Amino acid sequence: MTTAPTHSFSPHDPAQEWNDILKATLLRVPALPEDLFKRLRQSKLTFGDRVHCPFLRPFFLSPEDEERVRSVAETIADLGERVVIAALADKHLFAQLHLRPEEERLARLPAAYGRASTASRLDAFLLPDSLKFAEYNGESPAGAGYAETLAEIFRELPVMAKFSQNYSIQSYPLSAKLLDALIMSYVDWGGSASPPQIAIVDWEDVPTYSEFEILRSRFEKMGVPTVIADPRDLEFDGNKLIAHDTKIDLVYRRVLINDIVAKPAECSALVKAYTANAVCVANTFRCKIPHVKAFFAVLTDEQNGALFSHDERELIRRHIPWTRVVSDVRTSHYGQPVELLAFIGKERENLVLKPSDEYGGTGVTLGWETDESAWDAAIGRALSTKNGTWIVQERIPIRREVFPYIANVGKVDYRDMLVDFAPYLFRGKLAGFLTRLSATGLANVTSGGGQVPAFCVSRRPVPS
Repeated sequence: MTTAPTHSFSPHDPAQEWNDILKATLLRVPALPEDLFKRLRQSKLTFGDRVHCPFLRPFFLSPEDEERVRSVAETIADLGERVVIAALADKHLFAQLHLRPEEERLARLPAAYGRASTASRLDAFLLPDSLKFAEYNGESPAGAGYAETLAEIFRELPVMAKFSQNYSIQSYPLSAKLLDALIMSYVDWGGSASPPQIAIVDWEDVPTYSEFEILRSRFEKMGVPTVIADPRDLEFDGNKLIAHDTKIDLVYRRVLINDIVAKPAECSALVKAYTANAVCVANTFRCKIPHVKAFFAVLTDEQNGALFSHDERELIRRHIPWTRVVSDVRTSHYGQPVELLAFIGKERENLVLKPSDEYGGTGVTLGWETDESAWDAAIGRALSTKNGTWIVQERIPIRREVFPYIANVGKVDYRDMLVDFAPYLFRGKLAGFLTRLSATGLANVTSGGGQVPAFCVSRRPVPS
């Protein structure tokens, strides 16, 4: 999943200019770190009890970076939709994704409209000379409301006023684009209510609940009534889905299919309404097909090459890490035949093992951070697990940058951080980014990482 850190600083690096302005600003405004933390809490930018952003600098990308990410990410999202259609028609292809029986049953229910993933996200590492994607979150990923709010807060920092004298700055209206995508899926489904009544559906005790409140407020300001509902709050009377005494037209589904399978009684109203085509649900249950990490094994396995054009196969080769489902089989590694288990054991320093269907870094084993005996034990777990499939994936380059970090409120130091750069795709179109920082090889909020806003910046021309 990762290799040695790569830094990318130029003589006119916006990150360095920001840091220089920040140092001067902190001398004038020593309360800036404390003020930032207060604003984050007031704006519900918390994950459980922790603030999302203990950092005092955004992530900057260039317009050229943005376009490079856009073209590749949108292609991968389109390939995800193509694999959904193909897998539902081809049992051999479907079997390569290793969905559980109940997940397959849900995926095969008629969805009533075309797109499996209204909202999705790719996890990427963006470097000057490469762009690699580690996985695809095809199932209503979190964070868009947080990312947009965080960008607004950073735009108001005193550092930004000075910085923007030299740079033009673009941020991303994620909630508006998400709402547009949801309503477009509702119209495709055949919905006619204008505006539709939306329900954001997930468990009331999830740590991302504060994001639902952010999105509800923003959707309602855009004129679309929205409620937040626990799956247990839903009722289906055979004709309509009801939450809090309100008929629901459109479900923005944040409750995971894993939970729907694990808690069928609690989620029965949602599944019954979906089955009866009584409500539009986005993402559909079919999104599980490209969501599992075995999706990258489908993309990179030569046996599936006929699904993709020559240009698409080249894009996959350049941007998707070689991936296989862990099993005792003979396969290929960039055209060379290998016995997979022997290859995994031999190439520990260049491989990562992870469950095909987990999140938050659960179960991930980085071979280069693991000794031989622990690696052998991880291979054993991958082969013997009864309730899931594991994948092996090649190590890919990572990006690291130095960020100002609020160690204690009032004290700022500088830390070298891994940068996980994750484009959001709404109905397959790039909408913005989730940018996570970590000191370790895993970059996600659930494993203790932090988040910063992403801005596309370009240097203003010097007046003549």
